[in-house]
Amino acid sequence: MSEYKSEVKTIYASQERVYERLSDLSNLAAIQQNLDNPEALERLKEQAGDKVNPEQLQDIVERLRKLQFDRDSVSGSSPIGNIALRIVEREDPKTVKFAVEGVPIDANMWIQLLPAGDQQCAMRLTVKADLNFFIRQMVGNKLQEGVDSLATMLASLPY
Repeated sequence: MSEYKSEVKTIYASQERVYERLSDLSNLAAIQQNLDNPEALERLKEQAGDKVNPEQLQDIVERLRKLQFDRDSVSGSSPIGNIALRIVEREDPKTVKFAVEGVPIDANMWIQLLPAGDQQCAMRLTVKADLNFFIRQMVGNKLQEGVDSLATMLASLPY
């Protein structure tokens, strides 16, 4: 198994509040509601920086619009079929573990939260994937970038 870890991110909200939001994936549906908000789209552009051109950003926005959320999962279509991220374990208030479904590899992800002050917490995102040597060489750097980007996005959500 290959392991990819984000940097530790500081979130300016209590550990309990962040856990409450991230352990119920239906809370992330608010992202879709903000896709028509010009200020939210501008923040998305800023976060993407020069890594994403305007056409790619529009494609990302359209994919986000098509995601389906419930308490335990987020799912959507991809070029390889339907993919879901499903919560498989919750450890209140410090860990949420996920399994990836609908992909040809065994992969899981977890979010770790630790208190870091009165109204702050520290977050780290970890992904483990069963990749053979050749696949790891081709996509390992992209997976690390994806983990880092997702951690940054999660840290910037309003809690």
